[in-house]
Amino acid sequence: MHTLTPFHIAIPVSNLEEARTFYRETLGCSEGRSDSHWVDFNLFGHQLVIHYAPDRVPQKSHNAVDGHDVPVPHYGVVLEWEAWHRFVELLKAKNVAFAIEPYIRFKGQVGEQATTFFYDPSGNALEFKAFKNIDQLFAK
Repeated sequence: MHTLTPFHIAIPVSNLEEARTFYRETLGCSEGRSDSHWVDFNLFGHQLVIHYAPDRVPQKSHNAVDGHDVPVPHYGVVLEWEAWHRFVELLKAKNVAFAIEPYIRFKGQVGEQATTFFYDPSGNALEFKAFKNIDQLFAK
């Protein structure tokens, strides 16, 4: 088995300061290096970089999954079960508008998971999820 290492993702944002505030204040990400057109964040131990892209036009595609219209593309983090629940409560307290309200997906099936979707201010879709049994992360 290998050691899990942090991923790196760079995403476009149409308003750098608005996105910076969202990732820092709403999601609680600590800020790392930055320049006039980009900012690094620690997203649960992973490197998220927002890049200013003034001509950004967000995609609004969806795929049906478990009776919900899942935004595509999207990114996020798989959290531990209890950490996900605490994070969702934090999001609710900060009045985050959910694209898909927090719920249990694939209930009673292999891969049962808690999940929720929402958008950042630039229209980037995020999903945060948790498996009650993390061994089912890639189960078929």
